[in-house]
Amino acid sequence: MRKRFVSSVLLLSILLSCLIFSSCGGNTQKYSEYSFDYFDTVTTITGYAADREKFDEVAGDILTELGEYHRLFTIYHRFDGMENLCTVNELVDGTHRTVTVDRRIVDMLLYAKDMYEKTNGRVNIAMGSVLSIWHDYREAGMNDPSAAKLPPMDKLTAAAAHTDISNLIIDEVACTVTLADPEMTLDVGAIAKGYAVEMVARTLEEKGITGYVINVGGNVRTVGAKGDGTPWTVGVENPQEDAAEPYFAYLYLDGQSLVTSGSYQRYYVVEGKRYHHIIDPDTLMPEDLYLSVSVVCKSSADGDALSTALFCMTPEEGLALVESLPGVEAHWVLNDGTRVTSPGWNGYERQE
Repeated sequence: MRKRFVSSVLLLSILLSCLIFSSCGGNTQKYSEYSFDYFDTVTTITGYAADREKFDEVAGDILTELGEYHRLFTIYHRFDGMENLCTVNELVDGTHRTVTVDRRIVDMLLYAKDMYEKTNGRVNIAMGSVLSIWHDYREAGMNDPSAAKLPPMDKLTAAAAHTDISNLIIDEVACTVTLADPEMTLDVGAIAKGYAVEMVARTLEEKGITGYVINVGGNVRTVGAKGDGTPWTVGVENPQEDAAEPYFAYLYLDGQSLVTSGSYQRYYVVEGKRYHHIIDPDTLMPEDLYLSVSVVCKSSADGDALSTALFCMTPEEGLALVESLPGVEAHWVLNDGTRVTSPGWNGYERQE
Protein backbone atom coordinates (compact mmCIF):
# COMPACT_ATOMS: atom_id res chain seq x y z
CA MET A 1 0.00 0.00 0.00
CA ARG A 2 2.78 2.41 0.94
CA LYS A 3 4.68 1.21 -2.16
CA ARG A 4 1.76 2.11 -4.39
CA PHE A 5 1.53 5.55 -2.81
CA VAL A 6 5.20 6.29 -3.44
CA SER A 7 4.91 4.89 -6.97
CA SER A 8 1.92 7.14 -7.62
CA VAL A 9 3.83 10.17 -6.39
CA LEU A 10 6.79 9.27 -8.58
CA LEU A 11 4.48 8.91 -11.58
CA LEU A 12 2.99 12.31 -10.87
CA SER A 13 6.50 13.72 -10.50
CA ILE A 14 7.43 12.35 -13.90
CA LEU A 15 4.30 13.88 -15.39
CA LEU A 16 5.09 17.23 -13.85
CA SER A 17 8.71 17.22 -14.97
CA CYS A 18 8.08 15.96 -18.47
CA LEU A 19 4.55 16.29 -19.82
CA ILE A 20 3.61 19.68 -18.45
CA PHE A 21 6.87 21.32 -19.38
CA SER A 22 6.70 20.59 -23.05
CA SER A 23 7.74 24.01 -24.26
CA CYS A 24 10.24 26.63 -23.17
CA GLY A 25 9.95 30.37 -23.29
CA GLY A 26 12.56 32.85 -24.42
CA ASN A 27 16.10 31.80 -23.63
CA THR A 28 15.16 29.68 -20.62
CA GLN A 29 15.33 25.93 -20.33
CA LYS A 30 13.48 23.38 -18.22
CA TYR A 31 15.26 21.67 -15.30
CA SER A 32 14.14 19.33 -12.52
CA GLU A 33 15.37 18.31 -9.08
CA TYR A 34 14.17 15.47 -6.82
CA SER A 35 14.43 14.79 -3.09
CA PHE A 36 13.21 12.04 -0.76
CA ASP A 37 14.25 13.86 2.42
CA TYR A 38 11.15 15.72 3.58
CA PHE A 39 7.63 14.92 4.83
CA ASP A 40 8.14 11.19 4.22
CA THR A 41 7.50 11.55 0.50
CA VAL A 42 8.93 12.58 -2.86
CA THR A 43 9.62 16.24 -3.60
CA THR A 44 9.91 17.40 -7.20
CA ILE A 45 10.95 20.89 -8.24
CA THR A 46 10.72 21.77 -11.91
CA GLY A 47 11.15 25.15 -13.51
CA TYR A 48 12.60 27.38 -16.15
CA ALA A 49 15.96 29.12 -15.79
CA ALA A 50 18.63 30.62 -18.01
CA ASP A 51 21.02 27.80 -17.09
CA ARG A 52 21.48 24.90 -14.70
CA GLU A 53 23.40 27.02 -12.20
CA LYS A 54 20.52 29.49 -11.88
CA PHE A 55 18.01 26.67 -11.48
CA ASP A 56 20.14 24.86 -8.90
CA GLU A 57 20.35 28.06 -6.84
CA VAL A 58 16.56 28.41 -6.73
CA ALA A 59 15.96 24.69 -6.19
CA GLY A 60 18.54 24.65 -3.41
CA ASP A 61 16.78 27.50 -1.63
CA ILE A 62 13.43 25.71 -2.01
CA LEU A 63 14.78 22.48 -0.53
CA THR A 64 16.48 24.33 2.31
CA GLU A 65 13.24 26.05 3.28
CA LEU A 66 11.22 22.83 2.95
CA GLY A 67 13.76 21.14 5.20
CA GLU A 68 13.27 23.81 7.84
CA TYR A 69 9.50 23.33 7.80
CA HIS A 70 9.91 19.56 7.88
CA ARG A 71 12.02 19.72 11.03
CA LEU A 72 9.70 22.22 12.71
CA PHE A 73 6.46 20.37 11.94
CA THR A 74 7.43 16.72 12.44
CA ILE A 75 5.84 14.95 15.40
CA TYR A 76 8.14 11.94 15.13
CA HIS A 77 11.67 13.32 15.60
CA ARG A 78 13.56 15.70 17.88
CA PHE A 79 16.47 17.77 16.60
CA ASP A 80 19.32 19.09 18.70
CA GLY A 81 18.83 22.72 19.70
CA MET A 82 15.30 22.91 18.26
CA GLU A 83 11.85 23.00 19.79
CA ASN A 84 9.41 21.50 17.30
CA LEU A 85 6.01 19.81 17.36
CA CYS A 86 7.59 16.60 18.62
CA THR A 87 8.81 18.42 21.74
CA VAL A 88 5.45 20.21 22.09
CA ASN A 89 3.78 16.78 22.26
CA GLU A 90 6.18 15.41 24.87
CA LEU A 91 5.20 14.91 28.49
CA VAL A 92 7.43 15.99 31.38
CA ASP A 93 6.38 14.55 34.74
CA GLY A 94 2.96 13.75 33.33
CA THR A 95 2.16 17.16 31.84
CA HIS A 96 2.94 19.16 28.72
CA ARG A 97 5.32 22.04 29.33
CA THR A 98 4.94 25.48 27.82
CA VAL A 99 7.29 25.50 24.82
CA THR A 100 8.77 28.56 23.16
CA VAL A 101 8.73 27.83 19.44
CA ASP A 102 9.70 29.32 16.11
CA ARG A 103 7.19 31.88 14.83
CA ARG A 104 6.50 29.62 11.84
CA ILE A 105 5.02 26.99 14.17
CA VAL A 106 2.78 29.60 15.81
CA ASP A 107 1.56 30.82 12.42
CA MET A 108 0.81 27.28 11.23
CA LEU A 109 -1.07 26.41 14.42
CA LEU A 110 -3.14 29.59 14.19
CA TYR A 111 -3.94 28.70 10.59
CA ALA A 112 -4.95 25.20 11.69
CA LYS A 113 -7.32 26.64 14.29
CA ASP A 114 -8.87 28.84 11.61
CA MET A 115 -9.36 25.85 9.29
CA TYR A 116 -10.96 23.93 12.17
CA GLU A 117 -13.62 26.65 12.35
CA LYS A 118 -14.08 26.90 8.58
CA THR A 119 -14.55 23.13 8.20
CA ASN A 120 -16.77 22.72 11.26
CA GLY A 121 -14.17 20.58 12.98
CA ARG A 122 -13.52 18.21 10.07
CA VAL A 123 -9.84 19.22 10.16
CA ASN A 124 -8.67 18.97 13.75
CA ILE A 125 -4.94 18.89 14.47
CA ALA A 126 -5.77 18.02 18.11
CA MET A 127 -6.77 14.50 16.96
CA GLY A 128 -3.31 13.10 17.61
CA SER A 129 -4.46 10.72 20.35
CA VAL A 130 -6.90 9.05 17.93
CA LEU A 131 -4.69 9.18 14.84
CA SER A 132 -1.73 7.65 16.67
CA ILE A 133 -3.86 4.58 17.48
CA TRP A 134 -4.85 4.19 13.85
CA HIS A 135 -1.24 4.73 12.79
CA ASP A 136 -0.01 1.95 15.07
CA TYR A 137 -2.69 -0.53 13.94
CA ARG A 138 -2.16 0.39 10.27
CA GLU A 139 1.62 -0.06 10.51
CA ALA A 140 1.19 -3.39 12.29
CA GLY A 141 -1.33 -4.56 9.69
CA MET A 142 0.93 -3.58 6.81
CA ASN A 143 3.91 -5.32 8.39
CA ASP A 144 1.93 -8.50 9.11
CA PRO A 145 -1.25 -8.60 6.95
CA SER A 146 -2.32 -11.97 8.35
CA ALA A 147 -2.64 -10.44 11.83
CA ALA A 148 -4.20 -7.13 10.76
CA LYS A 149 -7.03 -5.89 12.95
CA LEU A 150 -9.04 -2.76 13.70
CA PRO A 151 -8.50 -0.60 16.77
CA PRO A 152 -11.14 -1.30 19.45
CA MET A 153 -13.84 1.37 19.39
CA ASP A 154 -13.69 1.83 23.16
CA LYS A 155 -9.99 2.65 22.83
CA LEU A 156 -10.71 5.20 20.08
CA THR A 157 -13.58 6.73 22.04
CA ALA A 158 -11.42 7.13 25.13
CA ALA A 159 -8.74 8.84 23.05
CA ALA A 160 -11.33 11.11 21.38
CA ALA A 161 -12.12 12.61 24.79
CA HIS A 162 -8.74 14.35 24.50
CA THR A 163 -9.13 16.10 21.14
CA ASP A 164 -10.58 19.47 22.17
CA ILE A 165 -8.68 22.04 20.14
CA SER A 166 -9.43 24.71 22.75
CA ASN A 167 -6.79 22.96 24.87
CA LEU A 168 -4.20 24.13 22.36
CA ILE A 169 -3.05 27.36 24.01
CA ILE A 170 -1.04 29.75 21.85
CA ASP A 171 0.59 32.97 23.03
CA GLU A 172 1.26 34.91 19.84
CA VAL A 173 3.36 37.56 21.54
CA ALA A 174 5.62 35.22 23.49
CA CYS A 175 5.59 32.55 20.73
CA THR A 176 4.70 29.81 23.19
CA VAL A 177 2.53 26.71 22.81
CA THR A 178 0.95 24.71 25.61
CA LEU A 179 -1.27 21.63 25.46
CA ALA A 180 -3.55 22.00 28.48
CA ASP A 181 -4.75 18.39 28.34
CA PRO A 182 -1.92 15.97 29.28
CA GLU A 183 -3.48 13.24 27.13
CA MET A 184 -3.82 15.42 24.02
CA THR A 185 -1.27 15.42 21.21
CA LEU A 186 -1.06 17.26 17.90
CA ASP A 187 -1.04 15.64 14.47
CA VAL A 188 -0.65 18.10 11.60
CA GLY A 189 -0.64 15.52 8.80
CA ALA A 190 -3.70 17.08 7.16
CA ILE A 191 -2.03 20.48 6.92
CA ALA A 192 1.76 20.41 7.26
CA LYS A 193 2.82 19.48 3.72
CA GLY A 194 0.44 21.85 2.01
CA TYR A 195 1.24 24.67 4.41
CA ALA A 196 5.00 24.23 3.91
CA VAL A 197 4.62 24.15 0.12
CA GLU A 198 2.53 27.31 0.22
CA MET A 199 5.03 29.19 2.39
CA VAL A 200 7.88 28.22 0.06
CA ALA A 201 5.85 29.27 -3.00
CA ARG A 202 5.14 32.64 -1.40
CA THR A 203 8.85 33.12 -0.77
CA LEU A 204 9.46 32.65 -4.51
CA GLU A 205 6.67 35.06 -5.40
CA GLU A 206 8.02 37.69 -3.00
CA LYS A 207 11.40 37.40 -4.77
CA GLY A 208 9.72 37.82 -8.16
CA ILE A 209 10.62 34.27 -9.20
CA THR A 210 8.09 32.56 -11.48
CA GLY A 211 8.03 29.59 -13.82
CA TYR A 212 8.29 26.88 -11.16
CA VAL A 213 6.22 23.99 -9.88
CA ILE A 214 6.72 22.50 -6.42
CA ASN A 215 5.29 19.05 -5.84
CA VAL A 216 5.59 17.49 -2.38
CA GLY A 217 3.88 14.14 -2.27
CA GLY A 218 1.13 15.21 -4.65
CA ASN A 219 0.65 18.66 -3.10
CA VAL A 220 1.25 20.63 -6.29
CA ARG A 221 1.74 24.40 -6.33
CA THR A 222 2.45 26.30 -9.53
CA VAL A 223 4.35 29.57 -9.23
CA GLY A 224 3.38 31.67 -12.20
CA ALA A 225 2.98 30.36 -15.71
CA LYS A 226 5.44 28.47 -17.89
CA GLY A 227 8.38 30.20 -19.47
CA ASP A 228 6.36 31.01 -22.60
CA GLY A 229 3.49 32.46 -20.56
CA THR A 230 1.09 29.55 -21.05
CA PRO A 231 -0.40 27.67 -18.08
CA TRP A 232 0.92 24.37 -16.76
CA THR A 233 -0.96 21.17 -17.52
CA VAL A 234 -1.25 19.08 -14.34
CA GLY A 235 -2.74 15.59 -14.20
CA VAL A 236 -5.38 14.44 -11.68
CA GLU A 237 -4.55 10.87 -10.72
CA ASN A 238 -7.13 8.16 -11.40
CA PRO A 239 -7.83 6.44 -8.06
CA GLN A 240 -9.20 3.26 -9.67
CA GLU A 241 -6.41 0.68 -9.76
CA ASP A 242 -7.73 -1.12 -12.82
CA ALA A 243 -8.10 2.07 -14.86
CA ALA A 244 -6.56 2.05 -18.32
CA GLU A 245 -5.24 5.61 -17.91
CA PRO A 246 -3.28 6.81 -14.85
CA TYR A 247 -4.89 10.27 -15.03
CA PHE A 248 -8.57 10.93 -15.66
CA ALA A 249 -8.27 14.70 -16.13
CA TYR A 250 -5.72 17.38 -16.90
CA LEU A 251 -5.97 20.89 -15.50
CA TYR A 252 -4.57 24.20 -16.72
CA LEU A 253 -2.98 25.99 -13.76
CA ASP A 254 -1.23 29.35 -13.54
CA GLY A 255 -0.30 30.17 -9.94
CA GLN A 256 -2.84 27.78 -8.39
CA SER A 257 -2.44 24.57 -6.43
CA LEU A 258 -3.89 21.08 -6.87
CA VAL A 259 -4.14 18.73 -3.89
CA THR A 260 -5.73 15.28 -3.87
CA SER A 261 -6.63 13.11 -0.88
CA GLY A 262 -7.34 9.47 -1.64
CA SER A 263 -8.38 6.25 0.03
CA TYR A 264 -5.96 4.44 -2.30
CA GLN A 265 -2.84 6.16 -0.95
CA ARG A 266 -2.27 4.84 2.60
CA TYR A 267 -4.34 1.91 3.75
CA TYR A 268 -4.28 -1.59 5.16
CA VAL A 269 -6.64 -4.52 4.78
CA VAL A 270 -8.65 -6.24 7.52
CA GLU A 271 -10.78 -9.25 6.57
CA GLY A 272 -10.73 -8.23 2.92
CA LYS A 273 -11.72 -4.58 3.46
CA ARG A 274 -9.47 -1.57 3.06
CA TYR A 275 -9.10 0.98 5.85
CA HIS A 276 -7.36 4.17 4.77
CA HIS A 277 -5.69 6.96 6.73
CA ILE A 278 -8.34 9.72 6.58
CA ILE A 279 -10.27 9.44 9.83
CA ASP A 280 -13.66 11.09 10.30
CA PRO A 281 -13.61 12.95 13.65
CA ASP A 282 -17.32 12.14 14.18
CA THR A 283 -17.22 8.37 13.62
CA LEU A 284 -13.49 7.87 14.46
CA MET A 285 -13.38 5.58 11.41
CA PRO A 286 -12.06 6.04 7.86
CA GLU A 287 -14.74 7.73 5.78
CA ASP A 288 -16.14 5.31 3.18
CA LEU A 289 -17.77 7.54 0.55
CA TYR A 290 -14.94 8.37 -1.85
CA LEU A 291 -11.94 7.06 -3.72
CA SER A 292 -10.48 10.56 -3.97
CA VAL A 293 -11.19 14.24 -3.45
CA SER A 294 -9.22 16.89 -5.35
CA VAL A 295 -9.15 20.61 -4.65
CA VAL A 296 -7.97 23.48 -6.86
CA CYS A 297 -7.37 26.83 -5.20
CA LYS A 298 -4.65 29.45 -4.85
CA SER A 299 -3.19 28.19 -1.58
CA SER A 300 -1.66 24.74 -1.25
CA ALA A 301 -2.31 24.99 2.49
CA ASP A 302 -6.03 25.48 1.87
CA GLY A 303 -6.03 22.68 -0.70
CA ASP A 304 -4.41 20.24 1.73
CA ALA A 305 -6.80 21.04 4.57
CA LEU A 306 -9.92 21.19 2.40
CA SER A 307 -9.26 17.93 0.56
CA THR A 308 -9.17 16.19 3.95
CA ALA A 309 -12.25 18.00 5.23
CA LEU A 310 -14.29 17.26 2.10
CA PHE A 311 -13.38 13.58 2.40
CA CYS A 312 -15.28 13.55 5.71
CA MET A 313 -18.42 15.24 4.35
CA THR A 314 -21.27 14.13 2.14
CA PRO A 315 -21.14 15.50 -1.43
CA GLU A 316 -23.93 17.94 -0.54
CA GLU A 317 -22.09 19.23 2.53
CA GLY A 318 -18.85 19.44 0.59
CA LEU A 319 -20.38 21.37 -2.30
CA ALA A 320 -21.92 23.84 0.12
CA LEU A 321 -18.54 24.43 1.76
CA VAL A 322 -16.70 24.80 -1.55
CA GLU A 323 -19.26 27.24 -2.91
CA SER A 324 -18.89 29.36 0.23
CA LEU A 325 -15.14 29.79 -0.35
CA PRO A 326 -14.00 32.14 -3.15
CA GLY A 327 -11.57 30.69 -5.66
CA VAL A 328 -12.00 27.08 -4.52
CA GLU A 329 -13.15 24.21 -6.78
CA ALA A 330 -13.34 20.51 -6.05
CA HIS A 331 -13.75 17.12 -7.66
CA TRP A 332 -15.00 13.95 -5.97
CA VAL A 333 -14.63 10.35 -7.20
CA LEU A 334 -17.20 8.21 -5.40
CA ASN A 335 -16.59 4.55 -4.58
CA ASP A 336 -18.56 3.45 -7.66
CA GLY A 337 -16.43 5.67 -9.91
CA THR A 338 -19.02 8.44 -10.27
CA ARG A 339 -17.47 11.89 -10.65
CA VAL A 340 -18.95 14.95 -8.94
CA THR A 341 -17.55 18.44 -9.53
CA SER A 342 -18.16 21.91 -8.17
CA PRO A 343 -19.54 24.43 -10.71
CA GLY A 344 -16.20 26.02 -11.60
CA TRP A 345 -14.08 22.88 -11.87
CA ASN A 346 -14.60 22.52 -15.63
CA GLY A 347 -13.08 25.96 -16.10
CA TYR A 348 -9.70 24.44 -15.22
CA GLU A 349 -10.09 21.09 -16.94
CA ARG A 350 -8.54 20.63 -20.37
CA GLN A 351 -11.15 19.66 -22.93
CA GLU A 352 -10.15 17.09 -25.53
